[in-house]
Amino acid sequence: MAEKIFIGVAWPYANGSLHLGHIAGCYLPADIFARFNRLKGNDVLMVSGSDEHGTPITITADKEKTTPQTIVDRYNTEQTENMRTLGISFDLFTRTTTTNHETVVQEIFLNLYQKDLIKKKSIDALYCPTCARFLPDRYVEGTCPHCKKDGARGDQCDNCGKLLDTFELINVRCKVCGGTPVKQKTEHLFFALSAFEPKLIAWLKDKTYWKANVLKFTNNWLQNGLHDRAITRDISWGIKVPVFGFEHKRIYVWFDAVIGYLSASKEWAKKQKEPTKWKEWWQNPQAKHYYFLAKDNIPFHSIIWPSILMGYDETLNLPYNIPANEYLTLKGEQFSKSRGIGIWVPEILQRFDQDVIRYYLAINMPENKDADWTWNDFVTKNNDELLGTYGNFIHRVITFTSKNFGGIPEASTLSDIDKEALQKIQETHKEVESALNQCSFKKGLRAIMNLAQFGNVYFDHNQPWVLIKTDPQRCKTVLHISLRLIQGLAVTMAPYLPFSSERIWKMLGHTHPIQHWQDALLELHTGTSLETPTPLFKKLELTEIVTTTDPFSKLDLRVAKILEVADHPQADKLYVMQVDLGPLGKRTIVAGMKPHYPKEEITGKSIVMVINLKPAVIRGVESKGMLLAATDVDHVVSLLDPKDCTPGAEVGVDGIAREPAPILEFDAFKLAPMEIDAKGNAVYNGKPLKIKGIIVTSDRAVKEGAKIS
Repeated sequence: MAEKIFIGVAWPYANGSLHLGHIAGCYLPADIFARFNRLKGNDVLMVSGSDEHGTPITITADKEKTTPQTIVDRYNTEQTENMRTLGISFDLFTRTTTTNHETVVQEIFLNLYQKDLIKKKSIDALYCPTCARFLPDRYVEGTCPHCKKDGARGDQCDNCGKLLDTFELINVRCKVCGGTPVKQKTEHLFFALSAFEPKLIAWLKDKTYWKANVLKFTNNWLQNGLHDRAITRDISWGIKVPVFGFEHKRIYVWFDAVIGYLSASKEWAKKQKEPTKWKEWWQNPQAKHYYFLAKDNIPFHSIIWPSILMGYDETLNLPYNIPANEYLTLKGEQFSKSRGIGIWVPEILQRFDQDVIRYYLAINMPENKDADWTWNDFVTKNNDELLGTYGNFIHRVITFTSKNFGGIPEASTLSDIDKEALQKIQETHKEVESALNQCSFKKGLRAIMNLAQFGNVYFDHNQPWVLIKTDPQRCKTVLHISLRLIQGLAVTMAPYLPFSSERIWKMLGHTHPIQHWQDALLELHTGTSLETPTPLFKKLELTEIVTTTDPFSKLDLRVAKILEVADHPQADKLYVMQVDLGPLGKRTIVAGMKPHYPKEEITGKSIVMVINLKPAVIRGVESKGMLLAATDVDHVVSLLDPKDCTPGAEVGVDGIAREPAPILEFDAFKLAPMEIDAKGNAVYNGKPLKIKGIIVTSDRAVKEGAKIS
């Protein structure tokens, strides 16, 4: 009997491009699981959407001098298209700015408020005197009290994953102006999370099948005792609080976003013209709810969301499993949208086939520990495994069979090795099914690749290229069995690599898509014409990948502060400057700023400079770096303005990973042309240069298109 399977996938913030950490962390495993269950005949509903409220959106909008709506519209469109292209098969990928979502959130909010599960409380909050406003969590940053890493947010440290209170931060500062905030009283509404502690403990008793990391994270929260959590924020962007006296506050995004699983289900039902159909997954005790997310989101799904559901309506299903993944890292650092660390989905989709990306993320999935993405390993896995083992077996079998017989040949008497091959298909089918039922995606994929390796051994052992001359009937049998192996591979691999699996299925002469998990065990119809095979994958060269990396990634741009300015002893238009790069020390640079900036104006100024440019001796003085300035058509020159950012801070562009060259030749610098746009922002390919989210501008008015060098 078919099961009802609900799959909720964490909602990505609509304040930037998706990176591969997002895909490996939750979207790919959720899609593999959904595709597998659909093939088994289960009734699947998989939903998610762009998380479009909260301070990450307003911070991005502030920096880009635009509206939050503009930001979320841009990234919802991009995220939706990226999901579609990667084959992430949502039944609905929506957004939290819909009227439907707002209605559901406010209904649940009021329900809990009327049950006295949301209460008013006067609290101390951080207030920025310079910005003249209370600061939500994400407008505050400082040093994490646990791991001592700087750059921790007011609600969480990305480095160690600890959830924080703003007052725990050390050296706290306003993220907008950099000033020091002060404590002030303000009134907020709090969700009575502490009231659900006994129910949560009882509910979690039978969750022994959960991943160890999920149980540990959850139990740590419970052992420390649950505390009521603020459910409102002092911001203007978000869902309005439906309580008198709180009209100028908004519902906190963590409460808003998790309710999206229910609101999206209701939206999907309306789109099906069956408004109550969502109840089949939410009010059916036999339905199972799975939530896919990265480890930093665990408590929101194992503690907070179940508590909201318990408080709102006890007939609604609680999570059955939360198979959260660890982090994907790049050179040991966690992928981070805010810090610009990552490999960005829009860019990698332009360079590689979807299934190549899906394969490496699946075989390298951070299921139980962090996994590192390296280009060398990506190339190796593609060439040796996906192409060399899997693709090679399929291509050589179908090519040989098509060339010599045109269709599926008939099998005659089976030898022991033939029977072993058919048994191997059965065993692999069961092994993969068992692994996927348990959300063990790497284990399932390894079993499939073992079958592909067995296929190569079987084909080579039987040598059909010899049998075609010496024993044509035996040759037909070997090819028939080989095609059965390929069919088994195509079906079991379909949840992982849907695009190439359908191509293989079509090559085998099937006229309909892969429809059932049991299709892996189907008998082949003798005489069915085989489609002319085409290579499924291509060999990758590491040197080719490196040379196609965006040239901007090779620049090491940093904030520097000019300490001293002196005339160049041998040049009328040059200054010799001493600059401070913070933790990177002090340097001497030579710059042609004398005709454009007097010494007193430029001394003490913060600038942007290229610090990895090959040192050059300019009129007898060695310059270790180059400051950046813009020159327009009227020859007006303007330095780049990094505002009050700390010396040594990195300058980057959203969507481009920083991979600075040790020494950058000037010709390589010229491959990444920058300019000033109509708003006065320094941009590369239309994207603004940023320092921890702060946009770099020109410090003087220059015309649009002014070239930066």
